[in-house]
Amino acid sequence: MNKSMVRIKLSFLMLLCSIGAFAQTESSSIKQINSLHNSWSETPARIPNNVAIDAPLMGNGDVTMSVGYKENKLRYYLSKNDFWRLRSQSDDLSGPRVVSFVDIQIDGFNESDFSAKQSIKNGLTTCLLNNGAQTIKSKSWVSATDNLLFIELEAIDKATKVSINLSVPENKRAEVKEGKAKGIHWLTRAFVDSVDIPTKVAVALKINNHKENNVTLEVGKKLVIAIAVESTFKQDDPLKYVVGKVAKTNNKATKKLFQQHNKWWNTYWSMSSISISDPVLMKAYYQGLYTMAACSRDLKFPPGIFGWTTTDRPRWNGDYHLNYNFEAPFYGLYAANRLEQGEPHDAPLIDFMAKGEAYAKQITHGRGVLYPVGIGPLGTDVTKNHPAHNNSKDTEEGGLFFGQRSNSAYGLINMAQYWRSTYDTDYGRKIYPYALAVVNFWEDYLRFENGRYVIYGDAIHEGSGEDKNPILSLGLLRNAFDLIIDLSTTLKVDEDQQEGWKNILSKLSDFPVQTRNGKKVFRYTEEGVAWWSGNGLGIQQIYPANAITLDSDQELLVVAQNTIDEMQRWHDSNTSSSFFTAAVRVGYNPQKIMTELRKYAQHTYPNGFQQNNPHGIENSCTVTNALNEMLCMSAGNVIRLFSVFPKDQNASFNNLRTWGAFLVSAKLNDGIINQVKIKSEKGRPCTIINPWPNKKVLLVRNGKKAETLEGDRVTFPTNLNETIEVIQI
Repeated sequence: MNKSMVRIKLSFLMLLCSIGAFAQTESSSIKQINSLHNSWSETPARIPNNVAIDAPLMGNGDVTMSVGYKENKLRYYLSKNDFWRLRSQSDDLSGPRVVSFVDIQIDGFNESDFSAKQSIKNGLTTCLLNNGAQTIKSKSWVSATDNLLFIELEAIDKATKVSINLSVPENKRAEVKEGKAKGIHWLTRAFVDSVDIPTKVAVALKINNHKENNVTLEVGKKLVIAIAVESTFKQDDPLKYVVGKVAKTNNKATKKLFQQHNKWWNTYWSMSSISISDPVLMKAYYQGLYTMAACSRDLKFPPGIFGWTTTDRPRWNGDYHLNYNFEAPFYGLYAANRLEQGEPHDAPLIDFMAKGEAYAKQITHGRGVLYPVGIGPLGTDVTKNHPAHNNSKDTEEGGLFFGQRSNSAYGLINMAQYWRSTYDTDYGRKIYPYALAVVNFWEDYLRFENGRYVIYGDAIHEGSGEDKNPILSLGLLRNAFDLIIDLSTTLKVDEDQQEGWKNILSKLSDFPVQTRNGKKVFRYTEEGVAWWSGNGLGIQQIYPANAITLDSDQELLVVAQNTIDEMQRWHDSNTSSSFFTAAVRVGYNPQKIMTELRKYAQHTYPNGFQQNNPHGIENSCTVTNALNEMLCMSAGNVIRLFSVFPKDQNASFNNLRTWGAFLVSAKLNDGIINQVKIKSEKGRPCTIINPWPNKKVLLVRNGKKAETLEGDRVTFPTNLNETIEVIQI
């Protein structure tokens, strides 16, 4: 969207899951979705040239769409996850590109006449143009089951003339062709010159019952625009495909497609649910899951840093920024049981391995993989030869590293979470080569000195220098080596290497500490950067690296809590996505977390994007992730129910996914935990902190009373696909 858009008035109708007890059936849970009306008046459109941060967002995980109004034009911005200029060069030479714009010219209105509302139950978005004398309504949606988009126009008061056209941003590198035949307007856009991999996308548009693009919108007669989008990655001849798709659209077909669309979304919302008393946090929780459903489903092309592409010149090339920005929006998906949205994360990391191996050989002269700060899909090196950093220490062998060695290890964070919460052996085999390459790099890079393994020359921040033992890398390595040992054991591969991995894991340097304001807190590095006031990387060894849990040494937990206290980076333009969950993981004051989380949820644009945060979708699931952990924490393979949640608030959750491949449900009512149910997908041993201290518990296995257990924590075997109720006796 354009920077010059003056203002957008947005009023989003968020249909949120206000789910009751977990025991409800999936269908009844969907029926209990209530509407919460949230209005914003004349919201300033702080829209930079990289993403529609104020706009309603629609999509199906492959095709995405946003909408706004400017200069007598209702504009729909079409983008597609697999449409990039794929070139291993920085600046404007590579990155995701706009597919096209659908421009609906309607005279007599201005920006202040525009408002919108959206149902996140199914993404249906309604825009209104109202100047006092007349009203135009537009409804739009992106099919969840096909790459078809629909816009329905309606004149409320009086007839008006509209002009509907496809257009594209000016770009001398793009090859554009367009035409019209039998009432279908089509357009192709391609990047084929001086690229690593040619890309092409096709769009076809049909106005039902009209041959021409200039039409009169009659009162009481709805005008339906059907649009199809496809690329050469999905179809050999995308133009032929999209023309054929829209040619077949009619009222009957569209109605059936909308039914399929709603069925997909109903299934999506039934995967898991939570219920808490705060409507602001409930909205933010489900809005985050909506956002990721709308932009992440393509297994080869996950969303870039902004998710939605509205310009051909996105900041940071719209890349996969590897020192947390790319990974962050995926953090909360696995516990929320949205695996289909989480798995696309992995492809660009795996596809870059050959280049990562080359960098490791050239720069550190070792094995494994070394990744730059940002990459693209299909192995493209989109930060290479960055003009602003060439001939500086930030660049090595043409790659933009900023002195950091940790980017490939950061890429294991979400892979580890998916693995630990599913124990899907096919998935494990898929990620194993990447995980092995990461630990191979660090086996060669680490130095063994005075009985411990030490990291030298690894910048904790971009360009912070040759730091010694950066605390983030120490956390990431604990995650990486723990993961590779678990994968090796489960998959029964490279078991002869486990002794060496365990030796490194047991002798990694301790986390550096220091004293600030009379309290012992973590130090960002052992030598080098001590503290960084503008960022929260000093807590990422807790989360997302999973290196500190409530089972950690008590002294370490005190240091961690002191660090949260000292930082107070709840509202951070860089690392809020991990700060809240890190606070939860170390047992910080739950009321303080909830208070700050609510402030955070209120500091957003209507579509959920954080205000004053330039990094697109990275905070989409910050609230989702934090609440998941507060309700059901499982790091370290120990299930904790409501352990860092205010006990004076009622809450419930259904089918949150935990480490060990369990789906867990429970309810907190008047301070008492009940209705605890655990479904074991893989038949692994289960450990749970006793929800009722000093009380015995009864296990009911598949409806039959079984053993009685006691203790502060109880461990019991499970069987494949077994459902176990845990009851106080």
